[in-house]
Amino acid sequence: MGYLTTHVLDTAHGTPAAKVSVTLYRLNDGQKTTIMNTVTNDDGRCEQPILSDSDFKKGVYELEFAIGDYYRSKNIPLEEPLFLDDVIIRFGISDESSHYHVPVLVSPYGYSTYRGS
Repeated sequence: MGYLTTHVLDTAHGTPAAKVSVTLYRLNDGQKTTIMNTVTNDDGRCEQPILSDSDFKKGVYELEFAIGDYYRSKNIPLEEPLFLDDVIIRFGISDESSHYHVPVLVSPYGYSTYRGS
């Protein structure tokens, strides 16, 4: 069985991004269904896979990261509305036996992602 993991790194400060709210959605026929919601730990990771076992299926998904709330909680003076508030990454799972890892590197003004290992 495959599984999905993520982690968030704050590239502006060179640290893991702790306490970032992460929501996973499954898309089906243009409709989004919430699969789960969690928060990153002190290492910027979720405590367990965010999708696994019988829930890990081929399809299109979105991960939504509440990056604006993370930066607001750090009391960084940023002009509202924030340039980046929620970072949404849409991706596909095509192999139900693989590990999919979706890391996110963030700053108040940019982000990047890739399929990690």
